Amino acid sequence: MHRVLCSILVAAPLLSRAQAPAPNEKVPVIQGGAGPCSLELTVMGADGKPVYAATVKVHIAYGFGGMRKLDLEAGTNSDGKVKFAGLPARVQRPPLEFHGSKDEFMGVAAFDPSRECQAQHDIALAKSKAQDEH
Repeated sequence: MHRVLCSILVAAPLLSRAQAPAPNEKVPVIQGGAGPCSLELTVMGADGKPVYAATVKVHIAYGFGGMRKLDLEAGTNSDGKVKFAGLPARVQRPPLEFHGSKDEFMGVAAFDPSRECQAQHDIALAKSKAQDEH
């Protein structure tokens, strides 16, 4: 009887660790190296669930007269997240448009770093209108 109780006491903590949810996957970060601002995006599908391996792109013109240009692209993790860091605080024509896509689905998130330097936004993907016309 004593051995059975000891076995249960030893096994109980191991079982609780095995059932604990895994920590969220690390958010991929693309570093622009052009300033202090950042934007974390969550790409959501039409069903409201996060989209894995969606592509997010942004074109940034900044500096005097918009002479400097930066094109960034990154993919989302299994939680539908991606972070763009090192973004300039002032851009040529705000807001920046972050274009998300996966297969025939597309969406856009607007971000003005001069109003919110550190931000989190969602991109809701919907079926592309160009695909509907074919």
